Amino acid sequence: MSLNNLIKACKKNKRSAQAELYNTYKDSLFIVCLKYCKNIEEAEDNLQDAFIVILNNIQKYSGKGSFEGWMKRIVINKAIDRYKKDNFINVMIKDDILKDTQIDNSQFTLPLNVILNTIQDLPSRYRLVFNLYEMDGYTHKEIANMLNISEGTSKSNLHRAKLILKEKILIIDPSLTHTKLNYGK
Repeated sequence: MSLNNLIKACKKNKRSAQAELYNTYKDSLFIVCLKYCKNIEEAEDNLQDAFIVILNNIQKYSGKGSFEGWMKRIVINKAIDRYKKDNFINVMIKDDILKDTQIDNSQFTLPLNVILNTIQDLPSRYRLVFNLYEMDGYTHKEIANMLNISEGTSKSNLHRAKLILKEKILIIDPSLTHTKLNYGK
């Protein structure tokens, strides 16, 4: 069934179409969940919650833009909602001491599951900001609005996430000490 026909059938609440939609997109959306959740169980819950929202709100999809992008946005928003329900502390560092961490990955490779596990181990506030900024291309202003934090806090959380990731990567593979895991430009 074509994507347009599948969407139309889902809008008519046809169970077979809903099952096909789920089976078609569950794996790619689960990967998105893994980026934003701290473990597999939380990612599974997030995926289930997101598909409930997707199927209940598929009438709102207007056909403009990518359908997969629309679903991905719902998955990310569900992860952010879960994060907001948890109590957390915003850590703030003055902008003048923030520097971007640059990683020259041409000199090393780590298996994807190791990288993903390392990112998942980040504290939630750092993991969310890191993924939104580095992996999904949101600006600090957009992240601040999504998470109800200041832009400075978003920058600070990104900086701290990179510091933690650098430390963890060097523990996993100490030979990377000589690669460019440096601060600044």
